[in-house]
Amino acid sequence: MANQKPIIIIKKKGGHGGHHGGAWKVAYADFVTAMMALFIVLWLLNQSPKIQAAVGGYFRDPNGTAAKPATDKPGVSDHFMLNPDSMEKLKQGIEKKLKEVPNFDKLKDHIEMTITAEGLRIDLLEGSNGTFFDSGSPKLSADGQELLTVLAGQLGDLPNMICIEGHTDAKPYGGASAYTNWELSADRANTARRVMQGNGLRHDQISQVRGFADQMLRRPQAPLDPANRRISVIVQYVPQAKGDAATPAATPEHPGAKPAVP
Repeated sequence: MANQKPIIIIKKKGGHGGHHGGAWKVAYADFVTAMMALFIVLWLLNQSPKIQAAVGGYFRDPNGTAAKPATDKPGVSDHFMLNPDSMEKLKQGIEKKLKEVPNFDKLKDHIEMTITAEGLRIDLLEGSNGTFFDSGSPKLSADGQELLTVLAGQLGDLPNMICIEGHTDAKPYGGASAYTNWELSADRANTARRVMQGNGLRHDQISQVRGFADQMLRRPQAPLDPANRRISVIVQYVPQAKGDAATPAATPEHPGAKPAVP
């Protein structure tokens, strides 16, 4: 008995998943993923074209397009963070849209767009009898109201800030009146701001409203020329992140200088 070896009994525990393991978890995960994709598609089908374009842009370019606004407005398509290279595309889109404005043939010689160091400058030049504003008044004409409404609809979806300037010619306003060209230029710029913010521009999109009176004549050699009386809407460049390609500084540019076209 002293040399008898002990008897060891090994009991093997059984499990419920021996014959199929965890494969069901993979199948279930695939099913949940497919259902989620189905619900996203059904949700997207019920959204506006603007949201559909934004979602589609994200999947085409997750690193870029998702951070840029989409739009369902015609004329300026494929919106982007405007820089010197893309500002020309915006200019062409606005020109195309403005051709739909009533009386455009009468107004086209009073609209000038140039790409400058500050951004896209859109000048609305007055004629001898008033074109966009009543003569000597900050009150908009019907043509001025229509044109600024169209511009606001085109620019409101952009990330860019907007600056509005008012300018007059060198003729003194009202003789000895306390109301001068300074007030007139600033009031006209403010009138344009109110109209544009009421028709598409975001309320946080205006960076500055400037009144220059006759201090920045468009035609210095002819200080009384009606073209010196104008409103300028400037689409300013979006500031670049540190390390990106430099963007021209946003400083007022003398209208008599040659535009800097990139």
